Amino acid sequence: MPSLCRDCLTTFETGKRCPACRSPRVTAHPELFDLTIAHMDCDAFFASVEKRDNPDLADKPVIVGGGQRGVVSTACYLARIKGVRSAMPMFQALKLCPDAVVVKPRFDAYVEASRAIRAMMDELTPVVQPLSLDEAFMDLSGTERLHGAPPAVMLARLVKRMKDEVGLTGSIGLSHNKFLAKVASDLDKPRGFSVIGRAETTDFLREKPVRLIWGIGPSAQEQLEAAGIRTFADLLRWERRDLHARFGGMGERLWHLARGEDARRVEAHEPVKGLSNETTFHEDTADVDILDGHIWRMAEKVSSRAKARDLAGRVVTLKLKRANHTLISKRQSLRHPTQIADTIYRVARGLFDQVGEAGPYRLLGVGISELTGAAEADREGDLLDPDAGKRAEVERAADAIRARFGKDAIVKGRSLR
Repeated sequence: MPSLCRDCLTTFETGKRCPACRSPRVTAHPELFDLTIAHMDCDAFFASVEKRDNPDLADKPVIVGGGQRGVVSTACYLARIKGVRSAMPMFQALKLCPDAVVVKPRFDAYVEASRAIRAMMDELTPVVQPLSLDEAFMDLSGTERLHGAPPAVMLARLVKRMKDEVGLTGSIGLSHNKFLAKVASDLDKPRGFSVIGRAETTDFLREKPVRLIWGIGPSAQEQLEAAGIRTFADLLRWERRDLHARFGGMGERLWHLARGEDARRVEAHEPVKGLSNETTFHEDTADVDILDGHIWRMAEKVSSRAKARDLAGRVVTLKLKRANHTLISKRQSLRHPTQIADTIYRVARGLFDQVGEAGPYRLLGVGISELTGAAEADREGDLLDPDAGKRAEVERAADAIRARFGKDAIVKGRSLR
């Protein structure tokens, strides 16, 4: 069986250890050197950047997020073992893991690390489709002749370079389509390398829960469970027309995914229609102070993603979902496109105030759309808010200071809520 050592990159036939370096970190699969669609997902990205930049945190559970009344952005695996997870209220996370070190997010550091990793992926293939700062699809079809090695070897070399040159680890999923590559990348984290071949696709999926499907959130999962669908085997029992009649376009997609079929291409230059961040709360909340803190943190994240891509948005959106699942969506057009967190926050907070109805809410999201290049963003003042230009200058100066001096250089009090 084709085998690959992920430490020294030696290829060989079946064996539990590498014959060259004796490493047990061996990936073996009948289709290992035939598959070309990959998904790379960094391991606990934000927390890993913090541990890399502060060696004193190496053996400690780390939570990246707000203050006592904030939420978890991400947590290292030591904290996850204790039950800590993203979007969990900080007070609950600290009950589960009282010895955790809480670190405030440094999005400039995460953007810098993301760009370094993206450059490495671009060297492997021109067909890279980023999903966020810490994950991306890659299509390595036709690259074996260029690199003199099959895609699996080049992917192992990629994560080795990430560790050696950037100090971060990632997990690889390798398969014959995007859906299965993304599923595979989550099978053996951290530092995983999992393969799902064509021949095993149906058997692999049969008893798996449908929540593995990317985009199946709590609401969709409830709809599926109401129809008696919990596993892929349940999906396979439905006729195609019946799934479509019950779930519309989603039913058509489910019919194909139940069989491991995904015709979507990896799109290197897929147009970005919007940038957003949202979270589903572990417990519904109507606390305006807590919700305000979330709006600010989301504005920061959206701003960082916009700056990383040199984009700006002409429309700010706010999304709220009540405890009864009713959805509220509001938007406001701007005179000029923006990528400034302060502007995004102020507009989103204004939209929140317009809602005028008490929660509790189970979901909150902030985003920008009608994207344009950043060259002319935030250039002109606002007659209704003469201090907006000054705040934008302060924010850009703060970005530069954090990039140079690190996480503790400047912290907004609002981010602690």
